Amino acid sequence: MAVSALQPARVTPASAPLRAQRAAVDAAAVCQSSTALRSQRAAGQRRRAVAARAVPAAGKVYIDPVEKEAAAFAPATVANLGPGFDWMGCAVEGDGDVVTATVLPDRPGEVVIESIEGDGGRLSLDAPKNCVGIAAIETLKLLGAAPSCGVSLRLHKGLPLGSGMGSSAASAAASAWAVNSLFGGPVPKDKLIYVGLASEAAVSGYHADNIAPALMGGFILIRSCDPLDLQRLPFAGDLWFVLVNPRFEAPTAEMRAVLRKEVPMKEVINNCAMGGSLVAGILTGDAALIGKALDSDAIVEPVRGPLIPGFAAVKEAAHGAGAFGCTISGAGPTAVAIVSDPEVGERVKAAMVAAFKSSGGLECNSAKVVRLDNEGAKRT
Repeated sequence: MAVSALQPARVTPASAPLRAQRAAVDAAAVCQSSTALRSQRAAGQRRRAVAARAVPAAGKVYIDPVEKEAAAFAPATVANLGPGFDWMGCAVEGDGDVVTATVLPDRPGEVVIESIEGDGGRLSLDAPKNCVGIAAIETLKLLGAAPSCGVSLRLHKGLPLGSGMGSSAASAAASAWAVNSLFGGPVPKDKLIYVGLASEAAVSGYHADNIAPALMGGFILIRSCDPLDLQRLPFAGDLWFVLVNPRFEAPTAEMRAVLRKEVPMKEVINNCAMGGSLVAGILTGDAALIGKALDSDAIVEPVRGPLIPGFAAVKEAAHGAGAFGCTISGAGPTAVAIVSDPEVGERVKAAMVAAFKSSGGLECNSAKVVRLDNEGAKRT
């Protein structure tokens, strides 16, 4: 997408008259926005504008945008990876979400969600209630000065909702990177993880195993979210995943509700050993070891798997077609398998799709063989 350049980023004092003028413009803009919103809703349109004020700590100076418009893409993610529940995730190539951020002149600090495509009309366009808007609001707070303009957002959903592929995290990561880019990218990706955590807390829980890889790419080990402490794990060479998303929704909140409050010590020991094996496989570039570890979760998969129609048969079919291992991606229902190469991946993909249909009665939204994404959020 072509991007129009403005002047280089600068921070300028805001005089009292200018602040008063900007406040008056703000009030008029919000009024106009509300009137337009009512009109659009009456017409049944999807384009709406709901503004939210971001209030930076430093209110005496303003930072100007360097571009009129910036678009960013963030990829799908696979969280948990078997025994890595809430502490391991990775980004994968292929589908993802795109957010386009546009400058709103003379409306400092406002965040407006202009439109959303690909969600079937299900997502809120009220900025404080949508992960895209929350991410934008929080990003503006990290710029180091108050923004001299507002931001309008357009979201294109490339990931299905409730898919277990980090849909909300992809939206938040793309939003944060697009808004940050409008102002010349003053906030590094690792700092934007805080933005994503605030967004994730509002929609799925306070965890970084999706938002961190969506922003940074690769494998991310989360040691702690409070305080934030993580490690990016390098993987040498290509790693291939099979992702099969059946036509069945598994909301994160519902899938978390089935988790046991207490688990036997034997299962804890198993998952500790398999978690160590997962990290070892990543660091040594051993896809087979990663697959074996991914296949051996004794705590989460056993209680979530039965909620996904046909999952047990899908796992068995993946093994039979040559996968190193298969488990649930995130909260599900997407099933993920590790394979040695794309050719094997195609066989595994076909077997998994067939098993979902024959044993679970489910058609599939998508089935793909993809590689590890080492870049994460990027400009488009």
